[in-house]
Amino acid sequence: MRLWLLRHGQAEAQARSDAERALTAHGREEVRQVAVQLQGRRLGAILASPYVRAQQTAALVREALGFTDGIHTVPWLTPDSDPREVLKQLDRYAQDELLLVTHQPLVGALAGLLIHGHRQQPLTMHTASLAELDGDLLAAGAMDLLAVVHPQHG
Repeated sequence: MRLWLLRHGQAEAQARSDAERALTAHGREEVRQVAVQLQGRRLGAILASPYVRAQQTAALVREALGFTDGIHTVPWLTPDSDPREVLKQLDRYAQDELLLVTHQPLVGALAGLLIHGHRQQPLTMHTASLAELDGDLLAAGAMDLLAVVHPQHG
């Protein structure tokens, strides 16, 4: 199974609530840069946090890839979600390739849990960083990190 973990692009510093923070123009550009890495992949599903910036990020990737299925909005991909809960929820997805669009600290902790089997070594994920993990099993310590792509800043 191939699991892609994407942190949302750069977002506005302030909004009425954290969940309502939207992507900046720079954030949209970051997402377009890393979406190229997913071209030609056979994604089975795109799962995204309900937060505005994650929804916008997922929509940009979907558009860049010409992905025809919808985006599955799930409540367990928010910044403070428990990585172990994410693993439980992912059991219901049998696709060979999944893209999760989410936030820090969850995305780094989830990657660390999948790679190392614990949360003491979270993966460094900047805005719009994309991690590619592979393994036979979606379980703690059962996946290998193949690549991490960070957008160009400048």
